[in-house]
Amino acid sequence: MMMICGQKSSPSSSSSEVLLRRNEELERELKESLVREERMKEELQRLWRRLAVSEEAEERLCSQLGELEAEAVAEAREYRRRLTELTARLSDEQHSPVIH
Repeated sequence: MMMICGQKSSPSSSSSEVLLRRNEELERELKESLVREERMKEELQRLWRRLAVSEEAEERLCSQLGELEAEAVAEAREYRRRLTELTARLSDEQHSPVIH
């Protein structure tokens, strides 16, 4: 028999102790793994929420951009109409006889 910490030990109890320690180590690793998994799930949920917020913001920005583009086109058309009108008036005045 072997002596471990002042106690008699047989080879079978020694292997049992090794197995118990290995089992405890595996249980500890499993618990740590489960904690890591839970943290990763929480992080994934945070990322999904951030993605949803980003997508909503993108949609709003696209909508606002579309509205601004429509306004810019309307203003450009009005500017062109006004420029054409002023050009026509200037042309008419240049071709009209001047009366003093």
